[in-house]
Amino acid sequence: MRLLIMGPPGAGKGTQAKKIADRLTIPAISTGDILRGNVEDRTLLGREAKRYLDAGELVPDEIINGMVRGRLDEPDTKNGFLLDGYPRTLSQVGTLDDILADEGVALDRVLVLTADSDELVKRVLNRANESGRSDDTEDVIRRRLQVYADQTEPLLDVYAGRGVLVLVNGMGEISEVTDRVLTALAD
Repeated sequence: MRLLIMGPPGAGKGTQAKKIADRLTIPAISTGDILRGNVEDRTLLGREAKRYLDAGELVPDEIINGMVRGRLDEPDTKNGFLLDGYPRTLSQVGTLDDILADEGVALDRVLVLTADSDELVKRVLNRANESGRSDDTEDVIRRRLQVYADQTEPLLDVYAGRGVLVLVNGMGEISEVTDRVLTALAD
């Protein structure tokens, strides 16, 4: 199964991606983890990406597209994958379509976790306190939510038009949300 999980910052995408991927025995591919790894390792890509992350902006497409293409070329993705954090722009949708077309496959489902904005801010601030992420201040979180609304939400219409979009309530206990996602995938 080839899946994409979407939702605003703090909706629980990373948590659910790992749980769902484990259940389906496919790799969870998080562009956020890939980016943070590059930042921590102070790679050239990481230093460039850090400027955007710290400002709550999206990292430019050319950086992300190359990373995703490289990761989807790895052998463990041949039987499926769950992408978390990509695509985030209409341009990236086109690039992902091209990557998948090169493999002769398409997305099976696009899962969207929904949640209340104030709850999202609270969740991300709690995560910041636990992990010390430099990109999780309240001003940056609110900016990231606005960037998501402006640049990523339009993708929902694209995937709805293709008949692969599934909305899932992301509020509640982690296990409850996981059950909702699995039920949505079974439909």
